[in-house]
Amino acid sequence: MYEKDTLSALDAITEAQRIAFAPMLFQTALCLRNSGVLSWLDKKGKKGACIEEITENSTLNDYAVSVLLDMGLSGRIVIHQEGRYYLAKVGHFLLHDAMTRVNMDFTQDVCYQGLFHLADALQEQKPAGLAVFGDWPTIYPALSQLPGPAKESWFAFDHYYSDAAFDAALPYVFATSPTKLYDVGGNTGKWALRCCRYDENVAVTILDLPQQIALSRENIEKAGLSHRIGFHAVDMLSHATLPGDADIWWMSQFLDCFSPEQIVAMLTRIARVMKPGARLCIMELFWDAQKFEAASFSLNATSLYFTCMANGNSRFYSVEKFYHYLERAGFHVEQRLDNLGVGHTLLMCQKIEL
Repeated sequence: MYEKDTLSALDAITEAQRIAFAPMLFQTALCLRNSGVLSWLDKKGKKGACIEEITENSTLNDYAVSVLLDMGLSGRIVIHQEGRYYLAKVGHFLLHDAMTRVNMDFTQDVCYQGLFHLADALQEQKPAGLAVFGDWPTIYPALSQLPGPAKESWFAFDHYYSDAAFDAALPYVFATSPTKLYDVGGNTGKWALRCCRYDENVAVTILDLPQQIALSRENIEKAGLSHRIGFHAVDMLSHATLPGDADIWWMSQFLDCFSPEQIVAMLTRIARVMKPGARLCIMELFWDAQKFEAASFSLNATSLYFTCMANGNSRFYSVEKFYHYLERAGFHVEQRLDNLGVGHTLLMCQKIEL
């Protein structure tokens, strides 16, 4: 993957121009979608529509529709034949593909403004772009206070990529019939709720920041499962004492929020308190474990969200490097399961016994 430069000079310079004007193309696609232009062309199907008809059935005037359609042609979002416009395949997926919609909304509502400060974030190793929303050291304690669209798009993005993988992971996690599970970085409590519904004998404790626990507690109370799901407020980067009774330590899309040094430090602390026979289950998206180039592209792009908006020092890692972090912390991978849900990998780990 990405080992050879196969483009001709003409294709390469064309691609370079697409990169140079990428923000214009992105915003065009978003406006075509949100103004109703793509949905109207989709409705018209093979009949297509003239620009006057498109304008009448959108939220924009004729000038706005014309400039968007011209850029849409260059972006291969629409097709123009004999005075009529038609929805192209790219436009179809922009309109109908759930993953594309989630990714676009996340890019627009969470990342777009802040990415202007990417160079500062790279220099400072701090999320310089987060300042567009407020004064926080990282995005995590701010999630409940983000503006409405940013908050909604952040959680939609997070849940889209985790939900399908949760269902696929449950049989493997519960293969040894654990009775106590720690959900480290429990977020909104979705995994804890899934576990309790999957196995009536398990008790779950969510380990997370106080702000995140407040979010998950509300969801768990609504679900009527407060008697089986407990909470342990903790900053996993601190030296606070950790509990050690769990059969399973679960981390889903958690460790990508930290630098390699922080990952090793946290896992080392967990290894010290784990009881004999306990397992560490890590579910992550690794860019080099994907089946499709588009998936690797998406993950590497999202790594820049971590750089600029989230914390300034983490990313979606390669599974090759991640194995080294586990070994440094005293773990070995007992079982690896790729392609769960939308490209997740589940690593079932045990502590290396000396």
